Amino acid sequence: MTELVATTPGLFPLPDWAKEELSDLKGHQKGDLISGDEGGDIVAAYDRARGEVVDDQEEAGLDRIVEGQLRWDDNLAHPLTVHDNVETGGIVRYYDNNNFYRDPRVTGELDFSGDVAAELESASELTDEPLQAVLPGPYSLADLASDEYYGDDSEFLAAVSDFLAGEVEAFPDHETLFLLEPSLVEEPPSDDLAAQVPEAISAVAAETDADVVVHSYWGALDEKTYAHLMDAEVNALGFDVVAGDREQTLYNVTEYGTKSEVALGLVDGQNTRVESPTTVRERVEWFTEQVPSQEFDTAYLTSNTELFYLPVSKCQEKLVALGEAAAAEEEVEA
Repeated sequence: MTELVATTPGLFPLPDWAKEELSDLKGHQKGDLISGDEGGDIVAAYDRARGEVVDDQEEAGLDRIVEGQLRWDDNLAHPLTVHDNVETGGIVRYYDNNNFYRDPRVTGELDFSGDVAAELESASELTDEPLQAVLPGPYSLADLASDEYYGDDSEFLAAVSDFLAGEVEAFPDHETLFLLEPSLVEEPPSDDLAAQVPEAISAVAAETDADVVVHSYWGALDEKTYAHLMDAEVNALGFDVVAGDREQTLYNVTEYGTKSEVALGLVDGQNTRVESPTTVRERVEWFTEQVPSQEFDTAYLTSNTELFYLPVSKCQEKLVALGEAAAAEEEVEA
């Protein structure tokens, strides 16, 4: 029997009041975005918003609680844009959508920061439910950045991996770690880097006793990338069941197998139409029926992408759908 765990990949939308208040406090220019040294009023506003996000997840019955990443002005690039040895360059389109981030230009050694650990510590004080940490995966973070220090793609990926591993080591207790790797779909690694990607991911995963999920989205992984990813020492791989090429995903899983746990992107993080709990469960059942030879100990029920694209009310409704789907009495047989 498969245990169903309702969760999300984080990056929640800011409450409307927080958008207005923080806009006034932070300003409206590129240089006014979060840099890691924000003042007391800004910290207090984010603390209040974080509390609301945690409450929303608890009320929806989620099995894992994320911090929400509300401070992440730069989407997945945030852990670098607040680093002392990183300069923020021009505005860059965030993959193929209408969101943008400041190009993080790495100009020095990527030593310890502790920014994300402090966020997670703040969240841990707000809930007694199991925590889930969220980070960009090392390949995606390196892909989103500009290297002006290491001078070699392989060395840069290794440095980003070491940096993330150090951040994870400082995390408070957490039950699950999601590493978000959309670049594996959008910009697959070259032949020179492909074999290094699972090594980089494994190095990050090795710093936690929590279950580690590598979640990709905005499509299916190509065959070569998937085959290499299977070498990563993690508990689960995540698949976009909503927007991805499901036939390619199924081919990968049936051809190369997968881990004993799986994360399924079952609700659309970029569409305001709210899926019912029944629809969510049907999508779980459809996936497991397509791979009858594979048994899953755990299935993480999640949105396919981050949730910050959605209005807060729609985000809340999708959380409820995930929570109720996982809490249904009948478990899915793998």
